[in-house]
Amino acid sequence: MADRSIDSLALPLEVRAKLAELDLELSEGSEAKEFPRHGCEEARHNGTVLLSKHPTELHPITDNTFVQLDTKSNYNGDITQKGYEKKKSKLLGAYLPQPPGVESSLPQERRTPVTPSSSSRYHRRRSSGSRDERYRSDVHTEAVQAALAKHKERKMAVPMPSKRRSLVVQTSMDAYTPPDTSSGSEDEGSGQGDSQGTPSSSQGSLNMEHWISRAIHGSTTSSTNSSSSTQSGGSGAANALADVMTQTHIENHSAPPDITTYTTEHSIQVERPQGTTPRAVPKYGNAELMETGDGVPVSSRVSAKIQQLVNTLKRPKRPPLREFFVDDFEELLEVQQPDPNQPRPEGAPMLAIRGEQLGVVTNWPPSLEAALQRWGTISPKAPCLTTMDTNGKPLYILTYGKLWTRSMKVAYNILHKLGTKQESMVRPGDRVALVFPNNDPAAFMVAFYGCLLAEVVPVPIEVPLTRKDAGSQQIGFLLGSCGVTVALTSDACHKGLPKSPTGEILQFKGWPRLLWFVTESKHLSKPPRDWFPHIKDANNDTAYIEYKTCKDGSVLGVTVTRIALLTHSQALTQACAYTEAETIVNVLDFKKDVGLWHGILTSVMNMMHVISIPYSLMKVNPLSWIQKVYAYKAKVACVKSRDMHWALVAHRDQRDINLTSLRMLIVADGANPWSISSCDAFLNVFQSKGLRPEVICPCASSPEALTVAIRRPTDDTNQPPGRGVLSMHGLSYGVIRVDSEEKLSVLTVQDVGLVMPGGVMCVVRPEGIPLLCRTDEIGELCVCSIAAGTSYYGLSGMTKNTFEMFPMMSSGAPISEYPFVRTGLLGFVGPGGMVFVVGKMDGLMVVSGRRHNADDIVATALAVEPMKFVYRGRIAVFSINVLHDERIVIIAEQRPDSTEEDSFQWMSRVLQAIDGIHQVGVYCLALVPANTLPKTPLGGIHLSETKQCFLEGSLHPCNVLMCPHTCVINLPKPRQKQPEIGPASVMVGNLVSGKRIAQASGRDLGQIEDNDQGRKFMFLAEVLQWRAQTTPDHLLFTLLNSRGTIANSLTCLQLHKRAEKIAVMLMERGHLQDGDHVALVYPPGIDLIAAFYGCLYAGCVPITVRPPHPQNIATTLPTVKMIVEVSRSACIMTSQLVVKLLRSREAGAAVDVRTWPPVLDTDDLPKRRPAQIYKPSNPDTLAYLDFSVSTTGMLAGVKMSHAATSALCRSIKLQCELYPSREVAICLDPYCGLGFVLWCLCSVYSGHQSILIPPSELEINPSLWLLAVSQYKVRDTFCSYSVMELCTKGLGSQTESLKTRGLDLSRVRTCVVVAEERPRIALTQSFSKLFKDLNLNPRAVSTSFGCRVNLAICLQGTSGPDPTTVYVDMRALRHDRVRLVERGSPHSLPLMESGKILPGVRIIIANPETKGPLGDSHLGEIWVHSAHNASGYFTIYGDESLQSDHFNSRLSFGDTQTVWARTGYLGFLRRTDLTDANGERHDALYVVGALDEAMELRGMRYHPIDIETSVIRAHKSITECAVFTWTNLLVVVVELDGSEQEALDLVPLVTNVVLEEHYLIVGVVVVVDVGVIPINSRGEKQRMHLRDGFLADQLDPIYVAYNM
Repeated sequence: MADRSIDSLALPLEVRAKLAELDLELSEGSEAKEFPRHGCEEARHNGTVLLSKHPTELHPITDNTFVQLDTKSNYNGDITQKGYEKKKSKLLGAYLPQPPGVESSLPQERRTPVTPSSSSRYHRRRSSGSRDERYRSDVHTEAVQAALAKHKERKMAVPMPSKRRSLVVQTSMDAYTPPDTSSGSEDEGSGQGDSQGTPSSSQGSLNMEHWISRAIHGSTTSSTNSSSSTQSGGSGAANALADVMTQTHIENHSAPPDITTYTTEHSIQVERPQGTTPRAVPKYGNAELMETGDGVPVSSRVSAKIQQLVNTLKRPKRPPLREFFVDDFEELLEVQQPDPNQPRPEGAPMLAIRGEQLGVVTNWPPSLEAALQRWGTISPKAPCLTTMDTNGKPLYILTYGKLWTRSMKVAYNILHKLGTKQESMVRPGDRVALVFPNNDPAAFMVAFYGCLLAEVVPVPIEVPLTRKDAGSQQIGFLLGSCGVTVALTSDACHKGLPKSPTGEILQFKGWPRLLWFVTESKHLSKPPRDWFPHIKDANNDTAYIEYKTCKDGSVLGVTVTRIALLTHSQALTQACAYTEAETIVNVLDFKKDVGLWHGILTSVMNMMHVISIPYSLMKVNPLSWIQKVYAYKAKVACVKSRDMHWALVAHRDQRDINLTSLRMLIVADGANPWSISSCDAFLNVFQSKGLRPEVICPCASSPEALTVAIRRPTDDTNQPPGRGVLSMHGLSYGVIRVDSEEKLSVLTVQDVGLVMPGGVMCVVRPEGIPLLCRTDEIGELCVCSIAAGTSYYGLSGMTKNTFEMFPMMSSGAPISEYPFVRTGLLGFVGPGGMVFVVGKMDGLMVVSGRRHNADDIVATALAVEPMKFVYRGRIAVFSINVLHDERIVIIAEQRPDSTEEDSFQWMSRVLQAIDGIHQVGVYCLALVPANTLPKTPLGGIHLSETKQCFLEGSLHPCNVLMCPHTCVINLPKPRQKQPEIGPASVMVGNLVSGKRIAQASGRDLGQIEDNDQGRKFMFLAEVLQWRAQTTPDHLLFTLLNSRGTIANSLTCLQLHKRAEKIAVMLMERGHLQDGDHVALVYPPGIDLIAAFYGCLYAGCVPITVRPPHPQNIATTLPTVKMIVEVSRSACIMTSQLVVKLLRSREAGAAVDVRTWPPVLDTDDLPKRRPAQIYKPSNPDTLAYLDFSVSTTGMLAGVKMSHAATSALCRSIKLQCELYPSREVAICLDPYCGLGFVLWCLCSVYSGHQSILIPPSELEINPSLWLLAVSQYKVRDTFCSYSVMELCTKGLGSQTESLKTRGLDLSRVRTCVVVAEERPRIALTQSFSKLFKDLNLNPRAVSTSFGCRVNLAICLQGTSGPDPTTVYVDMRALRHDRVRLVERGSPHSLPLMESGKILPGVRIIIANPETKGPLGDSHLGEIWVHSAHNASGYFTIYGDESLQSDHFNSRLSFGDTQTVWARTGYLGFLRRTDLTDANGERHDALYVVGALDEAMELRGMRYHPIDIETSVIRAHKSITECAVFTWTNLLVVVVELDGSEQEALDLVPLVTNVVLEEHYLIVGVVVVVDVGVIPINSRGEKQRMHLRDGFLADQLDPIYVAYNM
């Protein structure tokens, strides 16, 4: 009865009966073990409570962390919910109090002693599921409510995760918009907030910052946002961001000038992906100097003692220069320091406890088979087993005579009728499987005794229902390892097994091939008159094997010998005082455990009559077992606490119930501490029906030790059963501290009686050496007895540890010469030898050195609002290992009708309750849809399978809350920066603190003798004119289209003539002066090249600009406009096609067309030649501007002088040995950096032919580039990472067909990836492996390295050693140190050399902060000095400080004269054992990453790519990942290639892998669609654009999780 306001006993009897019938009707048809519950629906709206038809005590809800009292919600059974409500309100109408008078009288009601009159409370518990009825405890529920009330005072601001609508299945969600969903933006524009301050009002534009900052700083601001603060658009976000920025120290770190904000009139935009808008005031690079993740400033020191020790250990033989070099403290995980106040055991060492003597009675049979033979022949008519049908009518009575004859028949058939006459399939000692359903105990019993008589070993298992049963595969492994080839089963079961179309029984996954043998008598042949089974006394042969599922899901077989079987039956007979012909009611599973021991084995020994209640009957009529006890005047009943609980729920004052005959009610799961409440409640209700208190006998059992202890049925009513109220805090330290029940966190336990007759028990420490515990210490119960299992079948190692354990005294001496068996139960022996169990080893979770029991956590979670959210009480609790500690994970099935907000509310309160009661943090709490967790055969939750699904990301939760910030407390200490060395340190020669200075150079240009004709000319324009005169018809450029045919080509003369005409056009139509800037907006091709040289001929400065994308003008055109404006271009030159685009309507919508400079169309050129070709007066004048957008969203233009341009071309010519006879294939974007130089400049300088392949054509034909390389027999080719990735993904499966088309890459000598980043080893290696079949030499693939200050620093070239790869320790890199490790060692990261240093280039590694030189193999910034360095940034306002810092830096000591350019990249130099082309030892340069991409977290430097690589490995559906930081939070964005249902699976996996491999806590996980992470033309991720898009709420994420 859900209605607390009605006392059930005040209702007339017939009303109560009808109500109960109605309840039952609602519950029928529910699945195994689980009964729905009912109660009062409660609707929440705007912080108030609306009551449904009948009231319950409810407190008005204020704020979003209200305490909600135990109200229950409805679940539909077979009768519809509406019908149920209607009928019920009709019944109760007359008795309902009036709603206005609802008083919150609950607390008083809670405290009333549980007497029969207050039993109504138990009526309202319509049974709650496979687990939760075992965990019912009113005291505990009250404790949880109190703990929550405490929490209520300090409100938790938890940002709700945001979901895409399609993920939210419930319709109720539509009314509610969480503060940070993408739909929040609809409200923002309107400028109307909800001024009531309800949790459901839109949070306006400040949503995300507001929530995150509250979550992190624990601010107590209320969640109101009045309309006045809701700004339109996204400006709020920018302001909040700006506020955050101003509070953090801004450190401009080697970043190019920010030229995106040079003016206010024009809105300027950076090249960005579709769907993002410009940010107001972007801050780039390491804009924030990070505090550490947990708010510790970066200066707390390592304790001086440790530092001293570390320094001593690391001290070199010769004392170093003190001031120069201080090594960082190694990155160590924090070790939890034991709490000095933790309780410690103080009792005396315990002694082993002996059970009473096993008194052998003279007429006890020598074996169970002998007992069967005796009863079968003496009393063949005596009933042995009565089975029931689903209506509770007796279905069949098996007599001892029938059992005896049928078992003999089965035994004969097993031995003689399987296999051939010569070769029997089963021999004595072989194992056979017993597969019988739960409603056919008679067939099982006959088969089991048949096996005993035939001396074969039965292995009872569950009936496999489908091929995919949870854990079924493990059962198969057990059968396989036991060598089972035959399965005995019943007719009905055989018919029901899944079959193939041909009628054969399916082969189950992981199972051996089985012969299925039906044991029904009619199918068996009669044994001959002279055949008789050989019945001998019990011996040490195996009698049967009982399966047991371990914590990790593996299934073991416990072998029980014939002597153990007999002795155990004798011990049970003595303990339970069984007598001949007693009647016993058995509700338990008869195939294993207590049900098997009492209902199949001991019963036969004593010729008892068993009434077996099948599970299916219990579901229909939970009272059936009580009715059968009454009907058969049974003396004993075997039940579980859930059966008692169900009886309470269904009980309706029947007259036909009397329990006076019961002398013993065995509670099989009495070892579960939470069974006590069921026992108490059952006694309260049924005492009036003749149940005596001393009859309830909890017992403790385990598969290994069989019955461990059992409470004896006493006649002495004065001796009360033992119970202890233990402090959970003490228990978590393994110590017994008795507590008064007033305290919140207590565990009430009842005794499970005394040790078994003939056994000895002791308690040992659960970990380490099995030392005896003290008397006030919790440990594992161990038993020494003949009546116990002897081994795990076939597993000698595990057997030794479990079945052959010798407990030790503190002196180290064993307490006995006999081995003990570990029971897997945790507990202690109390006064008077009473055994108490507080939990199971399997459910034990050790978190930060404290023990917690999974069952206790389940009980707490269910007490929060047991009936409201969790569907039928289905909760799984387990621990996973992350970062060297166990972390608690809770998975619950949520009811189908719960809303997002309800679930989230419930989740936050569960966290608070568990924190309050157990003082432990929950790592992950996930809700899954009802009925989706893997089930055990009886319908419970299959724990190990659930854990497996969680770890492999296949649970598909609908809500996830991760709390790594609260429970991961063993992160390494944040790093403290050591004081930097000053110039006072001495440098000896080229050594810094005993190491060679890290500097290297390419070949010296002055010493290279080459017949380079181009050297005679200072300027590229002159080289072109010279070539046009000397080799006019030499082909310089060939452009291919997507079909691989030549689209266009240019000879030296054609190019020269075209350039002349363009020069005329610039002067005449454009009226340009020399030195004017011209933007060249062309698609990749030959027009671009001609336009470039035309500019040089006219004395103009060209700027190459990527044209806007026709399909995406809105986002690409603003970038074009911006470059044109920033570069101060006097005019735009382009082709007719692009002109049309620029003048289209879409373009007009994107930018103001009237502000464009004049546009010249080069498809229509003048026919004349210029009067003269411009020749610059000075080689240091500007040749061209190179503009590019960096990955941090920075647009930077650098100035290239004529001298630098020529030097660069010469350097590349020498490195790659380029001559006019060579052909080079180029598949790169020709707009900036080395791509532009190779496309436009190198051919003219060196005279080689360039085969040009626009990368965009590869999207139409991925094999275009490689086919061209093969067809033109090219030796050298250049590409980008995006091209390489396209080929690897697009051609992976086509290598065979390409081979047949004649594709051959054997001539390729160098295949260079042009890049400005750390080499992507995984990609280059998979590319090499994939195309090895097409004869690509893996040594040919290499990378280059360039950056803004110098477009080409390294390039592999032809001569010189192959690129080397080293493995460095990723943890050391975070500390800016390089530690080389072996391949495959933990935390190792492979780094490949970025090609050879170009001729004329010098490199040094310097400390980016102090600008001092560093030693060999030390990580620092790469500085470069070369004739082809760019001469500076092209800026509007000329930011001189940056200019001088990046292009004109000098070392702070050492060689302070040389002028260096700072690349902004971290790397190191390492001298190898290889020899360079000039005979010197080769210096390899390894690039680690860009300084302004790097993230500083916890005082350490992280490179995004390392975290991203780990994340992509975490789950098969993650295709791409990008990370960035935001206000000290690490944000991980993952692209999901799979169904949206998988989105939430990724959150825990991403969090785990980043913690495990990088020691970082992820703050926000954003799951987006494929293609959302923006990538530029070089294949680099634009993480800052992504960050802006995320903060401006433009990503349309599938799911955003905020980790707490």
